[in-house]
Amino acid sequence: MNEADVFSPEKLTDEHRLMAQTTDEFVDKEVLPSLSRLEAKDWELARTLVRRAGELGLLGVNVPEAYGGLDLDKVSSLIVAERIARAASFATTYGGQANLCILPIVLFGTPAQKERYLPRLVSGELVGAYALSEAGSGSDALAARTRATRGPDGQWRLTGEKMWITNGGFADVIIVFAKVDGEQFTAFIVEKAFPGVSAGKEEHKMGLHGSSTTPILLQDAVVPADNVLGEIGKGHKVALNTLNFGRFKLGGMGVGGCRTAIGDAARYAAQRRQFGQPIAAFGAIKHKLGEMTARTYAVESLVYRTAGLIDAALAGSHDGAAVAQAFEEYAVEASIAKVAGTETLDYVLDENVQIHGGNGFVSDYSAERYYRDARVNRIFEGTNEINRLLISGMLIRRAVKGDLPLIAAARTLQDELLSPAAPAPSSSGGALSEEMRVVQAFKKVALMVLGTAMQTYGPKLHDEQEILGYAADILIDTYAGESAVARARGAVAARRHAELHEAAARVFVNDAAQRVEHAARNALSAMAEGDTLRTLLAALRRVLKPVPLNTVVLRRQLADATVARARYILD
Repeated sequence: MNEADVFSPEKLTDEHRLMAQTTDEFVDKEVLPSLSRLEAKDWELARTLVRRAGELGLLGVNVPEAYGGLDLDKVSSLIVAERIARAASFATTYGGQANLCILPIVLFGTPAQKERYLPRLVSGELVGAYALSEAGSGSDALAARTRATRGPDGQWRLTGEKMWITNGGFADVIIVFAKVDGEQFTAFIVEKAFPGVSAGKEEHKMGLHGSSTTPILLQDAVVPADNVLGEIGKGHKVALNTLNFGRFKLGGMGVGGCRTAIGDAARYAAQRRQFGQPIAAFGAIKHKLGEMTARTYAVESLVYRTAGLIDAALAGSHDGAAVAQAFEEYAVEASIAKVAGTETLDYVLDENVQIHGGNGFVSDYSAERYYRDARVNRIFEGTNEINRLLISGMLIRRAVKGDLPLIAAARTLQDELLSPAAPAPSSSGGALSEEMRVVQAFKKVALMVLGTAMQTYGPKLHDEQEILGYAADILIDTYAGESAVARARGAVAARRHAELHEAAARVFVNDAAQRVEHAARNALSAMAEGDTLRTLLAALRRVLKPVPLNTVVLRRQLADATVARARYILD
């Protein structure tokens, strides 16, 4: 890893910052004041806000200029997602439009399809949706029962019911997945105005009351012959590439939600007095604010790093095939962003409610809305359980194919660890050198677990979901820890808020070391026993060897800075 090449928020351009400012102003002035009306199901207002987002260019960030878009980089797309997340219900509406409807047409649409649909979707004249899930095939999307048959007139007839469709109540254009003749999984562009297409009743949801969620009913729906999106039988490519991008963006939305809640918690803790002083002065509250900040810092670091990697892979290209290939290449990182972003958000929002005490449980304070709106994120874009299996599974498949030297590296590590003369790990020097050593140790632990699993289970490893889950947790902490340390080292070199960057990275890596050891011990204990297990656990201790760290003082440092600024420290 070349740290200079790791993209971080500190490297945003003036154009990026202008995009952030535009999004912030839109959310502050137009979306947040409309939340009560949106939660009352005022879908005409929702359409108005979608059109307004189109006027500001927020719907066309990744759409070619020829179709009314801005054709910007993926960092810009991340910035918009992060900033719009402060209004979760509308962010969901926005995501259904920009991520799930517009993007598939950009990537897989024919020139005629792009010309017909993109300009009106980008402007917000049309509202989009994405219909993949069914009642019996949520995570197992390829088991969809919706059928498509070609009639004698060449047109398609679609029959089935799609569930949990965001924007379903007022969408005009829907990306629908069905099986041609019950076998070939295929994507279609379906208009609500087509005969046989209708929306069911609004779902009564735990949260996101200001977004529309309905079934989409297809009753012998008539779809023109040229409205197949991509190739017949290749609908999985449309679905998976769209979900990869959506997962990456959802990670960014998680960061936006964390930053908002941290500011909310800091301001409340500063003004809420108990026992004659602000609760922000108490160590228990400082611990919460410090931990919220450190975890957010790591996830923010990894999502911006991922955006930079995707943009570097594209090298300025906006060709649909190239973008799809880049999403496939960084599918693991996208799943990591999704899991880490949504679970960190849940942690931060739970602590925000706790800091607010009884006020956090009532709707007079925003902490209550943040909490209930966020819960579905761990289900969106493939459940976090599915994404954990994908993280480990994709790496293993690439290793078996020879695309990754994982097997050879695992064998080399095994020989090194089982050698009685194996050298003790050492620090490389420089800022955060100990944290960098620990992150490198995380990589060895991941190799140890994955290598042992592949040797133990062979081709049946995909059935061992607990082992794959433990491995995924190690990989998530590894990528997050490395991203945080690389970013912090850059900040130290640039002398910009160096002490806060350094504190956040050190706290995160220290905590991650404990999680990594716990996950590895559980995984190894499931795969070995007796002397073999004792040997593996001894090797694990030799690899990690974390140096004890006073995280209390570091969390207090982060908390005090957060309260003093009344916002996330690096906002």
